[in-house]
Amino acid sequence: MPLTRIQSLGITDGTIVNADINASAAIAGTKLSAGAVLQVVSTTKTDTFSGSVTATTVAEPTGYSVSITPSSASNKILVMANFNFAASLGNVVNAVLRRNSSNIFIGDAAGNRERRTVARNTIDTSACRNATIVFLDSPNTTSATSYSVGIGSDQSQTIYLNRSYDDQNNDYQTRSASSIIVMEIAG
Repeated sequence: MPLTRIQSLGITDGTIVNADINASAAIAGTKLSAGAVLQVVSTTKTDTFSGSVTATTVAEPTGYSVSITPSSASNKILVMANFNFAASLGNVVNAVLRRNSSNIFIGDAAGNRERRTVARNTIDTSACRNATIVFLDSPNTTSATSYSVGIGSDQSQTIYLNRSYDDQNNDYQTRSASSIIVMEIAG
């Protein structure tokens, strides 16, 4: 006689493994614990980018964005961006995390100050400055959602991603890589 019911107290931990579960079996989203990682999407940019900005604008590097479609509007998206940037005048560079081309995770408004996620001084033109952004977003949607980083400065100049301003062909110069990773977290 086939077994049709198993009492949960009778199963030893580790008895049922992935190989025992039918590949077409589905687990209802409502059964997943809050905080579980449901999906991970990433992009890596290894080439360089340059763009012109003013004190009030940012440039979004081509090929440096990632899109994710949440399975539930109540889920959150953990965004992790790591990037290396520089500026032609060797002054301050700043960056802002963006969702669907709108700025998110920015400082409060205060007078004429630009609202950004991070800023770095880049006095040394032979080096990039590294920055990391980690933010738990609540996009409240089940539509495809794009995350990117806009790079700006404190004045009109050219900004760079994955290279220094002067980018000389010397062994003390570097080329770097940048990435964005997004994870859907069960709400």
